Amino acid sequence: NETTTEQVTSDGSEDQKVSIDEISTTEAMEKSDIPEELNIDTTWEDSYSAGVSNTGAVSSPADDYTYQGETTDSIQDHLLWQMELTPFTNTDKTIAIAIIEAVDDAGYLTVSPEDILDSVGTEGLELDEVEAVLKRINMFDPIGVAARSIPDCLLIQLNQFSADTPYLKESKLIINEHIDLLGNRDYRQLMRKTKLKEEQLREVMRLIQSLNPRPGDAVIKGNDQYVVPDVTVEKKNGRWVVELNSDTAPKLSINKQYAAMSKTMKSSTDDGQFIRSNLQEAKWFIKSLESRNDTLLKVSNCIVQRQQGFLEHGAEAMRPMVLNDIAEAVDMHESTISRVTTQKYMHTPRGIFELKYFFSSHVSTENGGECSSTAIRSLIKKLILAETPAKPLSDSKMANILAEQGIKVARRTIAKYRESLAIPPSNQRKSLL
Repeated sequence: NETTTEQVTSDGSEDQKVSIDEISTTEAMEKSDIPEELNIDTTWEDSYSAGVSNTGAVSSPADDYTYQGETTDSIQDHLLWQMELTPFTNTDKTIAIAIIEAVDDAGYLTVSPEDILDSVGTEGLELDEVEAVLKRINMFDPIGVAARSIPDCLLIQLNQFSADTPYLKESKLIINEHIDLLGNRDYRQLMRKTKLKEEQLREVMRLIQSLNPRPGDAVIKGNDQYVVPDVTVEKKNGRWVVELNSDTAPKLSINKQYAAMSKTMKSSTDDGQFIRSNLQEAKWFIKSLESRNDTLLKVSNCIVQRQQGFLEHGAEAMRPMVLNDIAEAVDMHESTISRVTTQKYMHTPRGIFELKYFFSSHVSTENGGECSSTAIRSLIKKLILAETPAKPLSDSKMANILAEQGIKVARRTIAKYRESLAIPPSNQRKSLL
């Protein structure tokens, strides 16, 4: 059967616009002067958003929520809490506060112990007292926090291992004396200078890679944020069905008592004018929401029609699509499409995506066709995931592989897409593991 799409409103009825039939309005609503067609470029969607909520709930696979962040503690809050639980003297506590305030988000001390000594300004205070407090803070959670350098941080963590830990001595040697070679992943030079064989160096690397060079990252995270999809897409009987999420399409109604009052009160009185004016605004608001939902459903349905390949096969099958393509299909302005697709989310069998995710530029293929930039990013990611760690693919090599598949992409374009995926270049991906 040919795969088609079908749009469904929040009340479950097919092929009809989201209505306000459920709204109780009495005759006052029915006799309103609201025109049948409103300017679609309404601003209600800009001021109303039920798609994002901050909660502490734990989501399950069945929930319509996707996790976007983690904890809210700052590194300073985390360290100060531990400081209060540590038996410091008043002087040591003053020093500890000065140290903690000088720790950056990565967990490193941004000033020297001498600077801490000067900032505390306690008469008779010695530098070794500052160093002693600093060593105690280094042992706070996460281990290695307030270190003055990456080697310092890693060595603090290594010192927590048992003395008989295999390759502990070699790991400390590399961090102390060959940190530059380690950072450049120059394994050949490391083996030459340390006299280690490749298998031995591989075990050393396993131990070093178990350490955390950015201890602050274990604490500094974003706020909990959950995204509620505005529309859902599901395949039913061979057809992709697009539905509005009723949770984000509020059901509003006019208060019957006030609607009745608007009929009985004289319009010449201040109270009568007030009731009628606000009733009219309420009706316009409801009509605007109806228009917003109708537009969202129409645009979502059009996106699904064009991106069925993505729904069936994943990002590699994403078609090139720009705002103008949808604007022409639904007979609306590009600015309207941009607004409707911003911070609006679609729940698909492949996950939850912002509607803007489905738009991407195109790259010409050898046979005269087009490939979306999203599909190319997916192919690059797939190639890198499958590469040999000891011999990672260069941007030029990936360009050649794609060319063999009929997709001509310049090396600099590959580099740009790779960087957009936060994937480092090949020399930084090289690994023995």
